[in-house]
Amino acid sequence: MSRHAELAARFGTPLYIYDLDEIEAARRELFDALPEEFELFYALKANPHPEVARATRDGGGRACRAEISSTGELGAALAAGFRAGDCLYTGPGKTATELREAIGLGVRMFSTDSVTDVRHVGEAARAQGVVADCLLRINSASASATTSIRMTGTPSQFGFDSETLADVLPEVRAVEGVRVAGMHFFPLSNAKDESSLIGEFQHTIELAAALARDLDLPLRVLDIGGGFTVPYAVPGERGRYPKLRGELEAALDVHLPHWRTGRPWLACESGRYLVGASGTLVAGVTNVKVSRGRKFVILDAGINTLGGMSGLGRLLPVAVRPSDGSAVESASLVGPLCTPGDILGREIELPELAPGDLVTIPNAGAYGVTASLLMFLGRPAPVEVIVRGDQIVSASRIEPRRSYSL
Repeated sequence: MSRHAELAARFGTPLYIYDLDEIEAARRELFDALPEEFELFYALKANPHPEVARATRDGGGRACRAEISSTGELGAALAAGFRAGDCLYTGPGKTATELREAIGLGVRMFSTDSVTDVRHVGEAARAQGVVADCLLRINSASASATTSIRMTGTPSQFGFDSETLADVLPEVRAVEGVRVAGMHFFPLSNAKDESSLIGEFQHTIELAAALARDLDLPLRVLDIGGGFTVPYAVPGERGRYPKLRGELEAALDVHLPHWRTGRPWLACESGRYLVGASGTLVAGVTNVKVSRGRKFVILDAGINTLGGMSGLGRLLPVAVRPSDGSAVESASLVGPLCTPGDILGREIELPELAPGDLVTIPNAGAYGVTASLLMFLGRPAPVEVIVRGDQIVSASRIEPRRSYSL
């Protein structure tokens, strides 16, 4: 019996398995790919499980800080051992309640997306008698990479538009309770190749230097974002970046010549790269049926378990091809939900499966259970098992809870 089958027999399916050794290996590789002066934020949105997050900072070597976008993620970060003062709080819709809680717990650095956002941070900071550092997130008017998931260069709720930043800076500078500490960029996600990522980072560094110079903007901190890639729920390896360090150093030498002495303090961020390859989703086949000549393999895991935030009907070809060369057939792999959108793969090649068989989906450590339609139809959440090699570290399940207010 395979290790996955053993864990499925013990804990049931659907089941997520996260390997801490894999997370620590990804962390080492990414730090090695960056100049030594760079800090690295782990984006908890990828997977906020405290033990997954803890593996990005513990285990020896250089440790990540935490990038969070809610007080829930802040709680997970604190549970994982991160200091609130080392967290970067992001997101375009921060409420007064969450800002009050975050600042009260010790968060002092916020990425801000608008004048109103800066004012909200300032109001919360003044109410507690502190000053918060604000990074201005920049939505560049242009971009370098033409592939990957674009996060800049278009109208967006994220960031100050670079071409109108000068017009709103007087309002930003007038806000009490905050100080502008620098800039935050996140131009793309899941870059398709190293050259795309390097090109975007080069563009970001050049633009940050120009804005700091032309608008007399403080640049004590510069977060150039992420975009490091790992396959999502399909076979494959993490991206490799052998040229990245040298190209970043060259661009920084040209545009920010004092960077090696900490001016500015430099950072990148990553979610999926650090944890994506650590996770495997194990699902059970509950039924196989034929409808009008098409075969459907029905699992106990669907979009309520894997990546529902990616949109109903997103096709995810999964790793179910057997390694022994046995026969395959064309069928649709679907979940258990009462919606025709619960499809994990339409007309894909599958082994001949029967009720009781197991299907394993690799590279599911990021944007899995907590990015899914977890509450839809009230089905139980999958168990999440943390392993290190052959050792089981923990097993837990997220349980919904309703709170009543009088």
